[in-house]
Amino acid sequence: MIHTKIVEVGIDEEGRLYVIPVFAAFPYIYREAMEIGWCSEKKYLYSPKPREWSYFHWYTQIISVVKEQSHQLQVCKETTWVNIPEELKEEILRLEVV
Repeated sequence: MIHTKIVEVGIDEEGRLYVIPVFAAFPYIYREAMEIGWCSEKKYLYSPKPREWSYFHWYTQIISVVKEQSHQLQVCKETTWVNIPEELKEEILRLEVV
């Protein structure tokens, strides 16, 4: 398992949750068939805009699908937060901080 720090977590202009990993790319993440995509232009993983699931649930989905490709994404002290409500940030931080 490759441990990969998360540079940024945010909600983009389309309302999708995104995660930017440091030094990793996942152009074929869609093959996992878990509704997670890779934006090659902005270099981030993203979820669909929430319908039934919360942003937190989509965050855990991103973490899970990346594990399928042998990477463990981890929030760290340097992670930046963009358009993330404080409550969501706290939920994510409770999972694990490096």
